Amino acid sequence: MSDVAAVKQFVEKYKDLKQEIAKVIVGQDDVVNQILISVFSGGHALLIGVPGLAKTLMVNTISQALGLNFKRIQFTPDLMPSDILGSEILDEDRQFKFIKGPIFSNIVLADEINRTPPKTQAALLEAMQERAVTVAGHHYKLDLPYFVLATQNPIEQEGTYPLPEAQLDRFMFAINLEYPSFAEEVQVVKATTNDEKVNVNALFTSKEILEYQHVIRRIPVADNVIEYAVSMVGKTRPNSDAAPDIVKQYIDWGAGPRASQNLILAAKTHAVINGKFSPDNEDVQAVATSVLRHRIIKNYKAEAEGVSEKQIIKSLF
Repeated sequence: MSDVAAVKQFVEKYKDLKQEIAKVIVGQDDVVNQILISVFSGGHALLIGVPGLAKTLMVNTISQALGLNFKRIQFTPDLMPSDILGSEILDEDRQFKFIKGPIFSNIVLADEINRTPPKTQAALLEAMQERAVTVAGHHYKLDLPYFVLATQNPIEQEGTYPLPEAQLDRFMFAINLEYPSFAEEVQVVKATTNDEKVNVNALFTSKEILEYQHVIRRIPVADNVIEYAVSMVGKTRPNSDAAPDIVKQYIDWGAGPRASQNLILAAKTHAVINGKFSPDNEDVQAVATSVLRHRIIKNYKAEAEGVSEKQIIKSLF
């Protein structure tokens, strides 16, 4: 199949996928879109929202509709790296045998990732970047596609360990979840307080998802769009000559080169799901907030004056 035909087929399947997810998830259209963009771009996502906004249900439903294995890890202060990666045990023949941990899955939900110490958070780093883990000197490849979806509660900061910058940078998107509208909440309550069971059908296979990821990577991008993305990321760095006043005033550190790569990859996927064969500047702008939000570090002045990351990023357009 040619790439053009593959893109057309993907657009149709994507519409069906959204309908399948909507059987369970009411509203949150933008959030679902962003999670799916990161899946088909081969990236990871960080979901930031208060408890009770169906983050876990959303990930579970998406993994069912994509036909992927799903495992959930509840991060706690006493969680150890071996609880995530797995460990070696002595079997009945007195041989060491490796028991795989929950990280060996297609989709891993790292629930409340900032509740665990950096030592355990770091256990995810190799898996997220290399799609492999090293335990007791042995290298184990993870099944592809591989996708980490982490959640974080933005309110409660007691007993939490902020994610280090290196870990945050591994996430393609940081996605903010908002409360549902009144009509959506009414619909949620109606749907979840009866005895009906909704079945979610698997519309993809692992092989198909990998093929579509390769098709998206082959999408051509005009040089001016790449330059636009790179210059936008460059403007987030306060010591850059191109940085606008708002950045110099309110930002301590800007985004690195991984942000430029993720902007282009996500823009490609955003273009494809909208039936385009090449991304333009509008596609870059559509994904910019989620790609850059967690990569810029505001200073105390921005916090004091209530300037949000979103405002700063919008000014870069």
